[in-house]
Amino acid sequence: MSSHETGTSGRPGNADRSREQATARFDPRDPEVTTVVQYEWRDAWVVAARGAYDMHSITPLADALDTAAGGHRKVVLDASGITFADSTLLNLLILTCRATDLRVAAPTRQLQRILELTGVDTVLTVRATVEDAAAG
Repeated sequence: MSSHETGTSGRPGNADRSREQATARFDPRDPEVTTVVQYEWRDAWVVAARGAYDMHSITPLADALDTAAGGHRKVVLDASGITFADSTLLNLLILTCRATDLRVAAPTRQLQRILELTGVDTVLTVRATVEDAAAG
C-alpha cells in the first residue's frame, strides 16, 4: 500500500485462524475490506473510499477526510466504491461538510438512496463524477 492508502478488514479478528488465512494477501476488491486512497485532482483533494462503512470500519475514512478538510479547501469523496453505508457515514459526511467544501462524487445506488431518504442530499453537493465534483 502507498502512503496515501489504508485498508482494514470489516471481519473481527480470530486468534484461531489458520496460517493460510493469517498470511492471505490484502485484496482491495474484497467487499469486506475497506480502503481509502487519496490524490490531488485539479483544484480538489480526492478521497476515494471502497468497501462497507459502519461504526466498526469508519476510522480510516474519518481520518482521511479530517486530514483533507484541514489542508484543502475543496474535498471530493469518490463514493463509487462504497458497498454499504449507514448513519455513521452520513454523520461523517455532514461533519466534513461543515469543515470544508465537501463534494460527493458518483455515489452508489445504496448510498444515493440513503442520502435521499434522510435529506442529506440537500445539504451535500452530489455530482455524477469525480471530474464534475472537482470542477464545480
